[in-house]
Amino acid sequence: MKYINRFIFYFFLLIFLYFPGRSQDSGVVIDEIIGRVDDYIVLRSELESTYLDILSRGERISGNTKCAVLKDLITSKLLVAKAEIDSVIVEDGQVDQELNSRMALLINQIGSEEDIERYYNKTIAEFKKELFDDIKEQLVVRKMRQEILTDISVSPEEVKDFYESVPQDSLPYFSTQVKVSQIVKIPEVGREQKNKTKNELLKIRDRISNGESFEILATLYSQDPGSAQNGGNLGFVGRGVFQPEFEAAVFKLKEGEISQPVETEFGFHLIQLIEKRGNLFNSRHILLQPEFSDADIQKTKDFLDSIKVLAYSDSITFEELAREYSDDKFTSSFGGYFTDATGSENVLVEELDPVIFFTIDTMDVGQISIPFESRTDDGKLAYKLIFFKEKIPPHLGNLEEDYQRFRNFTLNRKQGLELDKWFNKARNEVFINIDPEYNSCNIIN
Repeated sequence: MKYINRFIFYFFLLIFLYFPGRSQDSGVVIDEIIGRVDDYIVLRSELESTYLDILSRGERISGNTKCAVLKDLITSKLLVAKAEIDSVIVEDGQVDQELNSRMALLINQIGSEEDIERYYNKTIAEFKKELFDDIKEQLVVRKMRQEILTDISVSPEEVKDFYESVPQDSLPYFSTQVKVSQIVKIPEVGREQKNKTKNELLKIRDRISNGESFEILATLYSQDPGSAQNGGNLGFVGRGVFQPEFEAAVFKLKEGEISQPVETEFGFHLIQLIEKRGNLFNSRHILLQPEFSDADIQKTKDFLDSIKVLAYSDSITFEELAREYSDDKFTSSFGGYFTDATGSENVLVEELDPVIFFTIDTMDVGQISIPFESRTDDGKLAYKLIFFKEKIPPHLGNLEEDYQRFRNFTLNRKQGLELDKWFNKARNEVFINIDPEYNSCNIIN
């Protein structure tokens, strides 16, 4: 696990591309177009930012790294252009949902909406509006890549052949790795706290019924960072985008009608249906999230303590307990284990979340931590147990300890070759122009 997920990094990158350093004399953004694929452009700032990121992470790319980065950027634009030709569509509702999710994670990383808005002098709503097209383009690229590469896989024999093809003096050297599992529990809000939140929403509903603006009250009180600054507006979406309880309530409403408090995993909502077109609907909401009582939190800690006792008793493994009880659905499917970008359970220590790193730094292999406070990726309060399973000293890469990494190297190479074949075929269907400065890269020759 990185300090910040990869897609969060690219969300930061998008912000920096939209609000780069400006010339103090002219106030004009210094940038230029260096590539064009039909109506889609590649900016010099995109190339430089991505190139510098690769250098900062110490990644190695064979050949000219900057040319490889430019080829990737041109390929992304070609994927979008071909998606338009082939009618591969990403719905606006999916983009809105992605934007809301990314913005919530960004706010959790930075600290608060106010910190972001103060630094960039932009509201969250303005950020979302200006980033909408770029996020949509990312989702289209992802969807096209999945369609092109969906059937690509590698066998153990191919992984072995790849490993054996690497010269001994070119094998990667891996630093210390650890195998760490977790059980995450999100406290359950008690009935008293839930009733308190529902009553607060009912008071807001009464104020709206008495003539106050839904949108103003959403801006003032809603705890949904993605929509609050937009008056609670969620835009047109189709079925399946929001929580089932939310959608069930929406489709019972008449246009303009406001629901009673509706509970989902995110909290309690007041929902107003703005417009309905078949299975599409436009709505706004006010979200309030119940606060945990001290008793709710203590109950969670006591539960994790009982889990720890079970794991030490040898009657059931920590991994089995993680699969059954952890609220982190991603890691629970792997027995609670953290995985790296290759899917390996042997994670480099420098890639661990700092909190996890400092926790295991005080533990011996085989130990389970005490329950400690944490946050989920979307900012929810949670408590964790950490199991320090294994520590692997620094070593030269080998198939026994690093199979998953070499499998990923092999798969990436095979996917790259497939994408190259697709590129060479698809480039004849669109207009591509690259600045003569990069002729030596031979991207379209």
